[in-house]
Amino acid sequence: MAENSLPASTSSSHNGRPNLNRGNGPASRLIFVLLLMAGLLYAGINLFNDVEETGAPVTSYTPFLLLGVALIIALGFEFVNGFHDTANAVATVIYTHSLSPGVAVMWSGFCNFLGVLLSSGVVAFGIISLLPVELILQAGSGHGFAMVYALLFSAIIWNLGTWYFGLPASSSHTLIGSIIGVGVANALLHGRSGTSGVDWDQAIKVGYALLLSPVVGFICAGLLLLAMKAFIRNRQLYEAPKGNQPPPVWIRGLLILTCTGVSFAHGSNDGQKGMGLIMLILVGTMPIAYALNRSLPPEQIPRVAALTQVTEQQLLTLQPAPAAMPAPREVLTEFVRTSQNRPQVLPALGMMLGDIGDQIRRYGAVENIPVQAVTNTRNEMYLASETIKHLQNAKVALPEETARNLTAVKKELDAATRFIPMWVKVVVAIALGLGTMVGWRRIVVTVGERIGKTHLTYAQGASAELVAMATIGAADVFGLPVSTTHVLSSGVAGSMAANRSGLQLATIRNLAMAWVLTLPVSVLLSGLLYALFIHL
Repeated sequence: MAENSLPASTSSSHNGRPNLNRGNGPASRLIFVLLLMAGLLYAGINLFNDVEETGAPVTSYTPFLLLGVALIIALGFEFVNGFHDTANAVATVIYTHSLSPGVAVMWSGFCNFLGVLLSSGVVAFGIISLLPVELILQAGSGHGFAMVYALLFSAIIWNLGTWYFGLPASSSHTLIGSIIGVGVANALLHGRSGTSGVDWDQAIKVGYALLLSPVVGFICAGLLLLAMKAFIRNRQLYEAPKGNQPPPVWIRGLLILTCTGVSFAHGSNDGQKGMGLIMLILVGTMPIAYALNRSLPPEQIPRVAALTQVTEQQLLTLQPAPAAMPAPREVLTEFVRTSQNRPQVLPALGMMLGDIGDQIRRYGAVENIPVQAVTNTRNEMYLASETIKHLQNAKVALPEETARNLTAVKKELDAATRFIPMWVKVVVAIALGLGTMVGWRRIVVTVGERIGKTHLTYAQGASAELVAMATIGAADVFGLPVSTTHVLSSGVAGSMAANRSGLQLATIRNLAMAWVLTLPVSVLLSGLLYALFIHL
């Protein structure tokens, strides 16, 4: 659990460096193991309970085995994410001696845990919508499993590689690059252009968030430091720690508060990426229990059925179905994949909504949908929702009442298909929280010592973390994945530049190289792994 081979320069000395060589004691190791076992046991119990509640007979334990392996790998991704990214949140409080390293990582892990539990889930499904729609609809097939394994293995490999060299690269960048790689490989393997394998509108939206966040971190942290110097005249705030003495109480409280905020925001944003992948795994392996939200109230069903019927009639009146039209699913899948609006799209959407309404009306409640129909119903709901989203993004002109009904239909469909059980949040929170207890030292040293030429001051640490906390929190509200690593590291660099402390260009060059290489390497790695896995 500890890295005990750090350079001697990181030990405590007169120059104010914290002592990072102290290993974890037996008590912390025992807590770690107990939490790990409790998380796995909790997941297993809830899995079996959820399947048992469906009333479906268990004829084979093979799906449970496949699911268990996939879940462990997905939680492994979140675990690596924890010790890779959260080191950024604790670097400032450790290097300002506001908290001891052991207390800092434990507190950060707890805040990550809370952040995951209280997250909305919007980011999770924003990430999933980047995947090729045909693979999402075939989540339980061999290609679906190949997709999930390729995503997870490529992300874990790159995260571990950059962690080994102490480079705070972005887990968000890595995962999104992996998704793009799978999409491109899937398109090429089916004889299509590689550019057709990804929802580029969503990818560009996410890309802007990831590319702009380091700029925001650098500029805003520098400006905030300058503003603090102009309005807060206390000299202690702008001094480096003297020896191992903690800062004055008010400064210490500020730094702990910012560490808390960054850790919580990291959990609420990054934890959702693992949740989205786990839900994809659950839908593919246990559709009877997880394809549809079984907690929807039965009284909601008649209203949804009536809404889909009215919207179907409006769409078919607006654009009647041609005599020889392909199957609605084929038309809508092509539209979601290419975003090319054709005359068949609106009638195909109307026909699919009508079919969904008929199924809802026939069964009366989600839990009454038979095993053999669950996957098909879920896929139709998901595809209809994605079609509505693409129509709205393309600003297709529709009558006001029809547009309003489509928005209402999408909300109902998303409630049925885009949900995250509490136990999934809990196990992801445990994995991310435990990850903060392992391997954090390498990246803490990089952020604390190797970005600027002077020791981190209290004001520099506070300004970098305040900006990181605000940026990640805002991105979470808008459902955008951003990189804690990029924002925090850039914030530290911005505060150093604003303070004229000087930057270590070798470290900046290595960081920039890791950031630039993350996307192409993860795209290539996941694409190759996907091509390999589908042939196994």
